[in-house]
Amino acid sequence: MFSRKTSLFGLAATLLAALTSGPALALPLSPGDRLRLFIPGEEGLPEAERLSATYEVNLDGTLKIPYIPPIPVAGREVEDIEAQLAQDLVARGFFQPQSSQLSLQIFEWAPVQVTIAGAVFDPGRVLINQAESKGRDLPASIATVSGDYPPERYLTSALQLVGGIKPNADVRNVRVLRGNREQVVDLSGVFTGSPVDDIPLAAGDQVIVPELAEDQPNLVRPSQITPTTVRVFFSNLAEDNARGNAGTVEQFAYGARFSQAVVAANCVGGKRSVNAKRTAVLIRTDRDTGETVAMERPVESLIKDSGSSEANPFLLPEDSVVCYDSNVQNLAGVFNFLNTVLNPISVIKRIIFE
Repeated sequence: MFSRKTSLFGLAATLLAALTSGPALALPLSPGDRLRLFIPGEEGLPEAERLSATYEVNLDGTLKIPYIPPIPVAGREVEDIEAQLAQDLVARGFFQPQSSQLSLQIFEWAPVQVTIAGAVFDPGRVLINQAESKGRDLPASIATVSGDYPPERYLTSALQLVGGIKPNADVRNVRVLRGNREQVVDLSGVFTGSPVDDIPLAAGDQVIVPELAEDQPNLVRPSQITPTTVRVFFSNLAEDNARGNAGTVEQFAYGARFSQAVVAANCVGGKRSVNAKRTAVLIRTDRDTGETVAMERPVESLIKDSGSSEANPFLLPEDSVVCYDSNVQNLAGVFNFLNTVLNPISVIKRIIFE
């Protein structure tokens, strides 16, 4: 009997802990968030005397309710504000303690500014949750919808807005700083399929994606926190380039490699004797340092030995690919030029027929 009671007590304690525990960083209020206050029994009062309405958090982080001083709410959760508001209304004689019933619920989450640094393609300050307002133009008295889910105010959405993470990102230790608090978030589940603690962000949050010493090939594919496509610039002025892509821009799925861009640029194929020694160059500029590097590869070896990331790099945003003729092709061009100049018959034909 004792063991059964102990087991039941342990189970109850476990359930209680599960119900009362929450994420380390919940979604607090930010300037611009809108709240719906409802007080039962006000339906018979003139509209001007009702406190039930929709209120917006001011730029200074306060909530202004008629007849009571502004309440600092930025950085606090709705339940906390609801309890304080009930106490303030009782203290000022609006309600008796036993009848202080009210409901304060989120109506709309506002866009907020956060900063993101580290191993992302476009670090900096970004405005997240730029959804169209569903009730900002409605009178407060009829804006009665309560509850809202802000998918664009979550960490993964913010990372997507800054271009996504780089291949060297440490996705297991993404840091989120809010005031003097910090939470480390593991986002590896985005790539493995395991559960992800995608936390909501608030105004002023700072996100830092640590960098690893080496790139992680498993991160170079479309996902919730990486680019879907990358833009690549082409230049192929080879004489036998039938497609004529002297200078074009193409979109590739994130995860495509240098060899695939070379094929798309029509740098591969033709007579082996002429094109076997053709080369291609991948040009890449580091956005953080401004340093530009050029990686030259023989086309034949790039196509045949394309397994390693060093020999056949992944394409990154704003890369450029340039194709060059082989020496044989260049020499053939010289001979064609000399033959045209030294052969008067061909010159006369060109004058007549062109």
